[in-house]
This record gives sequence, structure tokens and C-alpha cells, in this order.
Amino acid sequence: MRRHRALRSALLTSSILAGAHSAFAQEQAAAPPPPAPSSQLEEVVVTAEKRSENLQSVPIAVQALGETKLDQMQVQGFDDYAKLLPSVSYQTVNPGQTEIYMRGISSGGDGNHSGPQPTVGVYVDEIPTTTILGQLDFHIYDVSRIEALSGPQGTLYGASSEAGTLKIVTNEPDTHALAFGYNLEINDTPVGDVGNVAEGFVNVPLSDTAAVRLVMYEEYDAGYINNVHGTRTSPNSLTEDNANLAANDYNDVTTYGGRLALKINLDDDWTVEPKIMGQDSSIHGINAFDPSIGDLDVRHFFPETDHDRWYLPSLTVTGKIGNLDLTYAGGYLVHDVNMQQDYSDYSYFYDVFSGYGAYETGPGGKKIDIGQYIVGVDHFEKISQELRIASPKEDRFRFLAGIFYEHQLHDIQQEYKITGLDPAISVTGWPEAWWLTKQERVDRDYAIFGNSAYDIDSNWTIEAGLRVYRYDNTLEGFYGFGPSGTFSSTGQLQCFSQNHFLGAPCMDLAKSADEDNVIYKVTLTWKIDPTKLLYLTASDGYRPGGANRNGALPAYQSDTLQNYELGWKTSWMDNTLRWNGDLFYDPWDDFQFTFLGEFGLPDIVNAGQAVSQGIETDLSWKVTPNFTIQGAASLIDAHLTSPFCSVVGVTSCAPLQYWTPNSSSVPYMEAASGTQLPVTPYFKANATGRYDWEITDDSDAFFQVAVLYTGGSWSDIRQTLVSDQTQSVVDPRQLVGRLPSYFEVDFSGGYSWGNSNLELYIKNAFDSRGEVSRYAECAANICGYEPYAVPIHPLMIGLKFGQKF
Repeated sequence: MRRHRALRSALLTSSILAGAHSAFAQEQAAAPPPPAPSSQLEEVVVTAEKRSENLQSVPIAVQALGETKLDQMQVQGFDDYAKLLPSVSYQTVNPGQTEIYMRGISSGGDGNHSGPQPTVGVYVDEIPTTTILGQLDFHIYDVSRIEALSGPQGTLYGASSEAGTLKIVTNEPDTHALAFGYNLEINDTPVGDVGNVAEGFVNVPLSDTAAVRLVMYEEYDAGYINNVHGTRTSPNSLTEDNANLAANDYNDVTTYGGRLALKINLDDDWTVEPKIMGQDSSIHGINAFDPSIGDLDVRHFFPETDHDRWYLPSLTVTGKIGNLDLTYAGGYLVHDVNMQQDYSDYSYFYDVFSGYGAYETGPGGKKIDIGQYIVGVDHFEKISQELRIASPKEDRFRFLAGIFYEHQLHDIQQEYKITGLDPAISVTGWPEAWWLTKQERVDRDYAIFGNSAYDIDSNWTIEAGLRVYRYDNTLEGFYGFGPSGTFSSTGQLQCFSQNHFLGAPCMDLAKSADEDNVIYKVTLTWKIDPTKLLYLTASDGYRPGGANRNGALPAYQSDTLQNYELGWKTSWMDNTLRWNGDLFYDPWDDFQFTFLGEFGLPDIVNAGQAVSQGIETDLSWKVTPNFTIQGAASLIDAHLTSPFCSVVGVTSCAPLQYWTPNSSSVPYMEAASGTQLPVTPYFKANATGRYDWEITDDSDAFFQVAVLYTGGSWSDIRQTLVSDQTQSVVDPRQLVGRLPSYFEVDFSGGYSWGNSNLELYIKNAFDSRGEVSRYAECAANICGYEPYAVPIHPLMIGLKFGQKF
């Protein structure tokens, strides 16, 4: 199989090279010698305000990772660049299932399909790609830069940019020159298997006014999690045995993808850029381990696979009407996820605590193995369109205004299956389905937005923006058990319509939420001199409300993040030292909190008040033309400012001292005021030192060291939870466990000659077992006794060869 993967990589690279060879042969010339190292830092261009501007003149907290930096740090996916962004934290289980947080604006969550929208928006070029399950797993290659905009970006970027925005900006077709390149890589994880990467691009001018750019890649991520052999017997079940599934390094991922972009300059003012990109990932296992089983080990009893594929056609049109710039950007994202997941922990612990196994039987009451697994089919469609107009950025008074529309559809199908389950117990029409979720979720967003700036004089600028928005979200369909009366609180016995909704036996859910509102932003900027500025910002971000999948709960309302920020952008010592940063204070009102409740349903409530405050900073220093130091850090204190109570709508409650039979209906404090919000550490930092030197006139070499530190954090916010099964009070945070602090050290070195380069890298050189998230398969008071930890990637050694022409 390894030989087959290597052959696929070679064929991919060959196809890319063949596409450009004949044309390139006509224009081939000797490669120019590499330019001498500059004594100054390079200018960084960003589009944070939806205009191309120098990073140092933008009064927003932005950290940009340019193409050179991405290449130097061997960035290929989200995990690689997230560790370089101190304000970013995240939770994940598998590729394509990642929840991103910025500035500590996190209440935790399980990434459920019917959960709240994310607090961080993700854009690829001009198109929003955020979905409820998290961001797309986008392979980073031939990318111009990644921009991380900290703090609310609601006026320009709207919903799901409540706490920040990430922008992936790809390289555009170039009409001036034919170019192509490729990289081939092999990597080894000593505690796992061997992986490889093949990636390449071709840029072909079609004429003086048109060009096409093709990018293709194949990546095989080797596994390092072991599914070890074992058995488990629950009180009312047969014994489970995973002998036929036990395997080492079972969490491998194979990814194919690419993009094709066409650029047509209709005249000097108008440009049309159609583009299509897509990716297909085949995922086995999970990227998590069970510490009670062993380091990087799990013991699962059902096959686990995940086929994640998406494609995104888009169209961008730019032009001028008089001296005004007009931009249209439209995209149509289709994302499909077909998965099978082990869910035997749920069966086991509910049988231990509640004796569920007595009800999960085969025909005639026959005892069966009650181990559960999930078969899920998720289909997303996301249409977004934006039209905006902007005055020249050189004007003393300048403005940008636009309209935005977005329609997200999510067709949800999840079967929780037990092999051999009695058809009389199964959901009608769905064999062996102990539980069925068959729903359709539609989120609609409409907005008018604007931003204007006025230069009071050569040093002072005042800027103001607003966004008038409306959302209209619906969730309808079926969720729950079959016709058996054993569990009658949800499922077929609660249906109000016998409509066979998308194949479900009936409907027991039809809910909606909508709202109109306005958010604002005001910024005052002081240019101390051409190389230094200070800015003061007050801004808002929001996240739409929605319908609860649990029909017993009301709809949850939107939450709002205010932002008060003092920032600086400075260059020193003839632009050899760049130091940027900001201080922020962000109150979070009525924040949406998601937790797994009864039957593993995600319950979403507006929990109360919280605040995030801290400092973010980044520094680049060209010590000599050959030696550069770069670093970034954040110190974030994110905590509750009011207690979180156990009963929805109650904001005043007392701590629970002991368990009583009616504790679940009496308001008690689940988290006290001052409790740290989950996932985000107090302190996160990274530093990189790189030395380049010339060997001959057309060759050079480099050596680089990167040190990254992530502080500890909790995976849950709740400290008190009544367990009706054990008649006790449990602490979910302690039960699931704390994410420990950790260091990660990366080394790399390389040699370049002509148009070729060879690099050797070592990631996580000391094999730190850092963790990015912890979770349980169901509610913490049930499944939290067997939590899972998602580690950073273990020690990996890689060798990469590439050429550009």
C-alpha cells in the first residue's frame, strides 16, 4: 500500500509537470541567482478592511502569515498554522470537525450539527466557508497568506465573526509569466507510520489579458493511534470483543484536492475571476486516545470511518464605476460527510447507571450485544453573495458599503444502531436504529453594512461602521426513539405530524428563531509618525440565535461581544524591527452555552455574562540581513462575570452542597462567577529564529528553530452536576480532565540551488504529548468516567524536495 501511495504521488506530480512542459520549453531560461538578503523587513499587505493595505497602517489587531512564512514553517493544515496564532485555540476530533475560538470566547461545545453557529468566521478568499460542524479542512499550498483578525469583526464580516475572523488568501492567476512548481515530501512518525505529500501548481498566461492557475495535491497522513484488543461486558449485555478491529496506527487520512482559477481582464477597469476548488478526504479511526487504556491507545468495538468531501465554485467580479471600486463575490459551498463512529461508551455507561440494556433486546426479548455505533450522513449547502462599493482609499473621506445574503442548508441524518435490535423497538422504517435524527436545518442571514473614515488631519483619523442584520433560522424533522413506550419523552410517541419527513416516520420537531438588530464600530487612529500609530476601537460582534434540537427547551437567543481595544503598530531601527500589539476588554452578553444533556442531546442556553481581557503582541526583528527572530504571544483572562445556574433563565442561584432527589429541578450553581472559560489558556506564545547564509552565487542554506508554548486550560465550564444515576454530585471539569500546558520544539534546515530546494524538518522534536481538547462520548455525568484526549501530532521527521520554474 505504501508503494501504491508513492506511485499516486508520482503520477500526480507528473500530470502537473506535463501540463506545463511543452509551453515552458519554449520560454525556458537559466534561473536567476537568488536575491541578496535584505537588511529590512518585507512589507506585509492584508485585506482585513476588504481593501489591500499595508499591515502597519490598518487599525485592527491582525497577524498575517505570508507565503514565505508558511513555507518556512512547513504549514500544510490548520493545526500547523493555529499554533503560530496565539489568540487562536480550538477543539477537534478529526479533520473537518474543528471548532475555532479567538480571545478566549469559548463556552466549550461538542461541534454538534444542531449546535450554535461558530464564534469565529473563516473565509477562503472572498467566500465565507464556516459551517456548523466547523471549518473546512483546507490544505495549505500555493497560498499567498493567512490573516487572523482578532476581536469582533461583525460590521464587515457579519455573523460567526463575533470573536474574530480567519482569512485564507490564495495566489491568483498571473497574466505576466508562465510558472510552475512542485513539492515532494516523505515523513515518518516514529510511534506511527510513514506519510507522504505531493503538491504542485501551474500558472499559464492565455493572453495579455487572461491567465489560468491550476493547483493539485495528494497527502497521506500516517496514523499513530492504536486500537488495542480487549473486551467489555456491561451488566445486561453480552461481552464485546474487538479482536477483528484491533490494529496499530489506525487513524490515517488520505486527501486529494485542487483548485482551478481563471482571471480575465475585460479592460483596464474590470476583472472577472471564476474559480472552483474541492477536496476529498478518507479518514479512518479518530485522532484521540483513552488515557485509561494507554498512551495513544483506544479500545473501540465498531469500525470508524469518515469520508469528508467538499467543493466550492465561486465568482469574483471587480471593476470601477467612475472613481468608485465595485466588488461582487458569490460562492456555493457543497460539503458532504459520511461517517461511522463507535458509540459503545454510551451503551455501556447508560447500562451501568440505568440498566438500559434490559430494554435493548432482539426479537422475542433475546439478549443481544447492546454496543452502539453511529451511521451519519451530513449534507451542507451554503450560498453566499456580497456586493460592495468603495471610494478611493487615498481620499480624505472614504467609505465602503455593501449588501450581504447567506443561505445555509444542513440535511442531517444520524442512525444510532444496535446490531440485531428487535424491529418492534427500532425506529419505524429504519432497521436496528435505536435512535434516529433526521432533520433539516436552514440558517438565513441578510445584512446591509457600511464603513467610513475621515482624516481629521495628517495624524488623526476617525472611522465608523455599522451593520444592520436579520437572521431567520429553522430546524424541523424527527429525533428520538421508536414506537416502544419505554422511553416516551421523545421520538415517535411525541410526533405531532405523521408526515414522513425526508424518510423519517413522522415529525416531532418544528422550531424557528429570528431577530433584527444593529451593531456598530468606532475607531480613532493617531499616526505618531510614518512608522508608528496608535488606535482606539469600540466595536460589536454577534452570533445568531436558533432552535434547540431538544424540543423541551425554548429557542436560544443571539449573543453579543463588545470590544474595547487599544492597539499599536510600530516599526523601529530603519524597519528592521516591527512590534505590534493590543490591549482589549471584551464583555460577552447572554453567551450561548452548549452541553450534552439527556440522551446525549445538545442543550443550548443563554448562560449569562462573561468577559475576556488581555494583551496580544507580535514582533519581527531582522537582527542582521541573515538572521531573523519572530515571535508572538497572548495573555488572556476569560471568565464568567455572573454565575451559571442549572435552570434556564435563572441568573441567581446558590452552590449545591449535596444531592437530593429533586436537585435537578431546583436552581443551583453549576459554575461560579470568576470561573475560567474553557479551552483557551491564560498564556500562549511562540518564537522562531532563522539563519540564512550564502554558499555560492546561486545557492544558499538555512537553519531554523521554533519554540511554542501553550498553557493549561479546562475542557468544560461546569463544576457542579447532579448525577441522578449515582445519586451524587460530580465535577465535570475534574471528571473529563484538564488540558495540561506543554512546549513544542521544531527544527528545520535546508539547501537551495538554482530553482531547487531540499529541506529536512523535525516537528515536535521532543515528542511532547500536548493536548488540544478532551471530551466524553455523552454527558459528562454518564460517559465522563472514560474521557478521551486529542493530542498534538507526535514527533515527526520529514524530507521535502521542491522546484519552481
